[in-house]
Amino acid sequence: MSDKVVYENPLNTRYASREMQKNFGDEKRFRLWRKLWIALAEAEMELGLPITRAQIDEMKAHEGDIDYEKAEVYERQVRHDVMAHVKTFGEAAPSAMPIIHLGATSCFVDCNSELMIMRDGLDIILKKLVNVMEKLKNFALRYSNMPTLGFTHLQPAQLTTVGKRATLWLQDLMMDYESLQNLYSHFKLRGVKGTTGTQASFYELFDGDGDKVKELEKRVVAKLGYVKVYGVTGQTYSRKFDYNVLCVLSQIAQSAYKFSNDIRILQNMKEIEEPFEKSQIGSSAMAYKRNPMRSERMGSLARYMLSLPINSAVTASTQWFERTLDDSANRRIVNAQAFLTVDAILNIYMNVAENLVVYDKVIAKHIAQELPFMATENIMMECVKAGGNRQELHEKIRVLSMEAGKKVKQEGKENNLIELIKADEAFSAVHGKLDEILDAKKFIGRAPKQTEEFIANEIMPILERHKDLLGETGDVKI
Repeated sequence: MSDKVVYENPLNTRYASREMQKNFGDEKRFRLWRKLWIALAEAEMELGLPITRAQIDEMKAHEGDIDYEKAEVYERQVRHDVMAHVKTFGEAAPSAMPIIHLGATSCFVDCNSELMIMRDGLDIILKKLVNVMEKLKNFALRYSNMPTLGFTHLQPAQLTTVGKRATLWLQDLMMDYESLQNLYSHFKLRGVKGTTGTQASFYELFDGDGDKVKELEKRVVAKLGYVKVYGVTGQTYSRKFDYNVLCVLSQIAQSAYKFSNDIRILQNMKEIEEPFEKSQIGSSAMAYKRNPMRSERMGSLARYMLSLPINSAVTASTQWFERTLDDSANRRIVNAQAFLTVDAILNIYMNVAENLVVYDKVIAKHIAQELPFMATENIMMECVKAGGNRQELHEKIRVLSMEAGKKVKQEGKENNLIELIKADEAFSAVHGKLDEILDAKKFIGRAPKQTEEFIANEIMPILERHKDLLGETGDVKI
């Protein structure tokens, strides 16, 4: 049971998935430290340092049994988390105590483990991102032919389709996916670099044999399942990489924010709603309300995420020379919370995208209110084809449009422009064609085809590439 007396981070208690929480948990971090120490000692042994197989075996035998209470006692004594865990590991594997962390600096375990944790975090983000894309793809295809009012400046504009609008949300996510792939392509571990990045301690251990030092780094990284390492570092890997990661996470949050705002507006218009559960309460006072709480939560979390890259930018730009420690406390908070935040956003995004409710009759009603104005050019041209005077028709339809607009805006009545046109003999040539002219599907251009082509050409290759990740559903915890 949680402790209600002290503050608990809502990202853990309310929003982020257990999967992402465990990814940034101490259990994983400290196990990675031990894995790194074992890889280092084993590679040093293989390259001729006086380390025995028995020492390695003892380290491996105790890799997972971490005495956290003992580590906390040591940390209070030495004020150094890495050395506290070196001592704790050494007591569990006493024969290996003299060679644990041999030649390394704290950032050997700290930086490399942080990079591996972020890499695994990106895998979780990727999985959820492509699942959101899959759900939006299904929605876009289902409604690719359904006309709806387009909006520019939040004012009614030419028609589009419900599905075509969804491709705009999809395209934003596709751009985020591409940014994420770019991160993957440039991902590297810090490697085995020593105190200021010069590898001097390892150079000394191997009696000046630089080839063995390079081979050591290569072997350690391979034992951890990686290939690429930074060619140069200070004591830490460049904090610009953290900034790059947070920028990509921010891009995903931006896309989700835009989607959530669109859904909130559409829900206000009663055209499309996010899911609303049978027993859900929209307002403590107004029992009839169906508030878009999921979309609002997405926007709220996204706003927080958008604020984080600047923090990381300041950290990257204030690292003096080979490093300063003012990054440490900051990064413990910022990096993890960025991932937890976007994880929570994507959980909600999946849930909303999979369960959107479309009210086609309301959409059709809104089209009917605006389409007569949009159709005036088509009506006028049909009359001109039948022998009418374009200039005279233009003036007549302008006057009738003003009259109908007054009905709508000043009197709060329905748009009666079509009735006015039907009553005017100047437009007799189209009186029998108005239903055909006012067919909303004649005003959506290539929107259905654009939707199909975009999904076939740009989205499906991504989903096919990651088909093993599909099938997730979004969980809104509270």
